[in-house]
Amino acid sequence: MKTSPRSLVELRAAIDQVDGKILALLSERGQLAHAVGELKRAEGESRFYHPDREAEILRRIMQENPGPFTDAQVASIYREIISAGLAQEETLQVAYLGPTGTFSQMAAQKHFGRSASFQPTASIPEIFRMVDGGQAQFGVVPVENSTEGSVNLTLDLLLDYPLQICGEVQLRIVHNLVANIPMEQIRKVYVHYQTRAQCRQWLAMHMPQVELVDVPSNGVAAERAVQDPQSAAISTTVAAETYALNILQAGIEDNPENTTRFLVIGKIFTRPTGQDKTSLVVAGINRPGSLHALLSPLADAHISLTRIESRPARSAVWEYVFYLDLLGHCQDSDLTPVLDALAAQSSFYRCLGSYPKAVF
Repeated sequence: MKTSPRSLVELRAAIDQVDGKILALLSERGQLAHAVGELKRAEGESRFYHPDREAEILRRIMQENPGPFTDAQVASIYREIISAGLAQEETLQVAYLGPTGTFSQMAAQKHFGRSASFQPTASIPEIFRMVDGGQAQFGVVPVENSTEGSVNLTLDLLLDYPLQICGEVQLRIVHNLVANIPMEQIRKVYVHYQTRAQCRQWLAMHMPQVELVDVPSNGVAAERAVQDPQSAAISTTVAAETYALNILQAGIEDNPENTTRFLVIGKIFTRPTGQDKTSLVVAGINRPGSLHALLSPLADAHISLTRIESRPARSAVWEYVFYLDLLGHCQDSDLTPVLDALAAQSSFYRCLGSYPKAVF
């Protein structure tokens, strides 16, 4: 006998029942998280945030996800659940490159969830100073873009400050033309210089006569567009919502795969999770073949090197340091002797941190 489809009323009633079960389970999970916090306090532990543990939870959730929601959607939901649970025990202070509405803010929220306390800053150096001085527990800083390359200022500051990389975030970059006037009335567009480079073709095709004005960030661009009635901005969806601007054209970046990688900096060390990265900065001994000698221990051990970047060594003219990202954790049994061999080949060696790979 064929079962007749349920009515809209029945389906909504079923959803209400499921919502009740979800709410009860969320409450139970929150109580368990609180009990973990109480146990840590009793044992004298003062740190409640463990990015390695969070990464393991999110990966397991994604692996067990039965659908119909995507893995990224499920991970995003659980990130907020974890963030809310942690906020019962400890409110994390997180610095990012402001003002409100920047991609840095979006990256910080993606990594920590919205229950953390976010502090916008005026510059990347200020983020490092705040974390080093204890005004913020963590900072989120851009380190490379798939289109424009490395953020050299961040690389230099990683060497200047005794902080650890304890996480990474990969954020798909979507640029939008936002304004409160029609496109044909726009006489000026406020835009960050990197954003302008990433939208060069679209601007040349659609707005060749419009004046482009550089600003420090995508958030400032949106703010200026509100103040200047004949202008627009290229900015984020968050900034458009914050400053009540209309999205006239979404996704105007030239490369649809445009992605920025951010680093989470702090003063904590993370344990191995099985899916980690290690970041190093090294300098070779000044002799022929020094770079080959530096990289040989990695190649001989079949360690995957995901990134190499050179920067001038400020201690001497025409000498360079190399920033390396490789797969694995510095405490992994197969990686530790390799790093020891690499350090022996170096005139300078520093591990900037081992941390979980970006989850989603």
